[in-house]
Amino acid sequence: MEPEAFEICPYDPHHRIPLRRFQYHLASCRRKNPKKAKKMAICKYNACHVVPIKKLEEHEAVCVNRSSVEEEDTENPLKVSLPSSEQNDDPQQTFVPQKLVCENDTKESAREISPHKILRPGQ
Repeated sequence: MEPEAFEICPYDPHHRIPLRRFQYHLASCRRKNPKKAKKMAICKYNACHVVPIKKLEEHEAVCVNRSSVEEEDTENPLKVSLPSSEQNDDPQQTFVPQKLVCENDTKESAREISPHKILRPGQ
């Protein structure tokens, strides 16, 4: 069996955490050290990379996970089509919200509107 790999916590260098628990530890330690957390930033390529804010740009430029994230972005680009403003010039195409009513509500309101007939025994 291979010895387990450990990572050093960026919030407290005395913490040595097994890699399998590192992400959980980061979240916990961030909450427990809010002053230190304000001075740290999270890498956009790997959430387990926590570095001082001043070194974030430098880290992201050489981050080992950068290439894999950029490859995914080029393989599956997000396609978004927005309606052009020319299409919305027609006032008849504007959205007019309608009052939504459930079937049960219409039956109940119809009963409330119609006069109640009181039935007496023998009628």
